[in-house]
Amino acid sequence: MLETKIGDYSLKNPLITASGTYGYGEEYEGFYDPSILGAIASKGITYIPKKGNTGIRVWETPAGMMNSIGLENPGVDHFCKEEFPKMKKYKVPILANLGGNTLEDYLKGVDLLNEIDVDFIELNISCPNVKEGGLAFGLSCQSAARVTGEVVKRAKHPVIVKLSPNGENVADLAKSVEAEGAYGVSLINTVQAMAVDVDKKKIVFDNVYAGLSGPCIFPLALRMVHQVAQAVKIPVIGIGGIASAKDVLAMLMVGASAVEIGTMNFHDPYLVPKILKDLEDYCQAEKIDHLSEIIACLQ
Repeated sequence: MLETKIGDYSLKNPLITASGTYGYGEEYEGFYDPSILGAIASKGITYIPKKGNTGIRVWETPAGMMNSIGLENPGVDHFCKEEFPKMKKYKVPILANLGGNTLEDYLKGVDLLNEIDVDFIELNISCPNVKEGGLAFGLSCQSAARVTGEVVKRAKHPVIVKLSPNGENVADLAKSVEAEGAYGVSLINTVQAMAVDVDKKKIVFDNVYAGLSGPCIFPLALRMVHQVAQAVKIPVIGIGGIASAKDVLAMLMVGASAVEIGTMNFHDPYLVPKILKDLEDYCQAEKIDHLSEIIACLQ
């Protein structure tokens, strides 16, 4: 009933956990069996291990949160040797979320991921391109297309490009990576935001700006998913503030084939099984035999 597909790949249901909100899966084993998921996206990894940002990293905001983690991670080599083998026990598709600060970093990371049987590479192009003035790869169609094209040529796995809401027109960005061979796109990444501690009269984050996520961005994410799904023929994965089965259904109806649930995992670690039950109840009540009956029904 809840089966869906990302291109030629089948998922038992449309729920994927978003990068950076689920670790590598075992952190949630005390709440439920992660094998009930449609797929799991790994924590963001980079070729060179990162210690992350200094100072405050998380700040609560109405209906959401801001984070300035800075992609703290042990590196792709550690992921391949230590984390991925443990993730395989869940027997669900795995998206390895890959970032980098230079094109060379991305390609070296891809070379390592080519040696394991991960199902997808989710390419995080919101990382700053240190060789081009520090602007994120995903802010312009030209740079997004370039890094996507090079990674696709090198990768043995399907590449899903995670799109930023902070750059050029998101539909144009999606078309630019589709033209370079992206297997699919996922969106949206966090929205650039800022916080001020008025009592201390100082900016909260050492990096000044941070990434906003949570239900407060859901309407924005839904709009962008709708625009992208109308613009491309490749699969679309909807991300951004999903907090209920109704949010999932809305994403599917505007053209997503699957969704990623992120920030709300922190608010309610039991959210995934709750949403799965609500989705089943909805399909039974509406006499929906397969999700394909509602995917993109509102385009």
